[in-house]
Order: sequence, then structure tokens, then C-alpha cells
Amino acid sequence: MAGDGLICTGRLKRFGFVSRCFTNYARRNQRMKFAILSFTIFGGDFFLKTYMERHLKGGEEKEICRGRILLRRHHNSGMALNMLKNCRTALKIICGSMLLLLGSLWFIFLGRKENSGILLGLSLLLGGGASNFYDRISRGYVIDYFSFCTPFRWLNQIVFNISDLCIFAGAILGIWNCERG
Repeated sequence: MAGDGLICTGRLKRFGFVSRCFTNYARRNQRMKFAILSFTIFGGDFFLKTYMERHLKGGEEKEICRGRILLRRHHNSGMALNMLKNCRTALKIICGSMLLLLGSLWFIFLGRKENSGILLGLSLLLGGGASNFYDRISRGYVIDYFSFCTPFRWLNQIVFNISDLCIFAGAILGIWNCERG
């Protein structure tokens, strides 16, 4: 009935603690979505890296998506574009520190209202960063496994993983939402 919603709303207003409980429950569920996203990125990319490591031989290439994406295994000892490949200890410290900073920011924004865009960006950054950091710590290198086939030769030579794309998208989303609000 139409009046039931109004009566229920009136009751919730009388019992403020019940209203707060429902609000907190909804907010917690919203927060869980961001945590699940980060864990899904980490787990999904971990699975793909393990699969590529086992099923693609070094130097082997496979075309997918009508030749637009090229699967190939690459071990990246450095950061993006193999920068700092000879400074592995410093790289681990830098990446670990960045993850701690991102995690802290994630928890700070988690407690605030109206920050879903920033939280989405931070969740993408955390999931992708944690996956690459785990590789760096456990294997000593990050496994990259696909390239794009484009008219730009320089872009064709770069090998990515899903975490790299999530880090890139998370950085763009975070910056864009900080600028907006």
C-alpha cells in the first residue's frame, strides 16, 4: 500500500537508531563493493599471470581479437617501461611505500560521503598495485602478457598486464574526481 512507506518512514524517524543502523548497513555494503573490486583485480590478474607463465613459452606470441591484441610473456624487472630495472631493492621500497599511502588514502575516503569516484580510482590503483607488488616480492619481476597491435610502432613494443591498465584507469579516475569535487 502507498501509506505503508510513509508509516514506515515515520517509524524510522521516531527510532533514530534504527534509521542509523540501516544507513550504516547500506554504507558498509557500498564500502564492501570497493574492497571486493580490489580483491577481484588482484585475484584475476594473479590467475592470468600464472596461466600465461605456464602456457606461453618465452618468445611465443599468439594473436587474439582479430589480431588487435598480441599475447606474449615478458618479465619486467623494473617499473613501467622497465625503468629502474637495476635498482630492485629501491623499487620494492618505493612500490611498498606507494601501496601504504594508497591504502591509507583509501581508508580515509572510505569514511567520507560522496567520494565514490575517488574510491573507485583508489580501488583500481590498490588492486593493480598490490598484484604487481606481489609479483615483484615473490618472483623478483612482474609478469606482463599482452600488447596492443596499433599503427604506432612504439606502442606495439610495450607489454602490459591487467593490473597496469587498472593502475592507469585508477589514476585517471582519481585525478578527474579530485578535480571535479
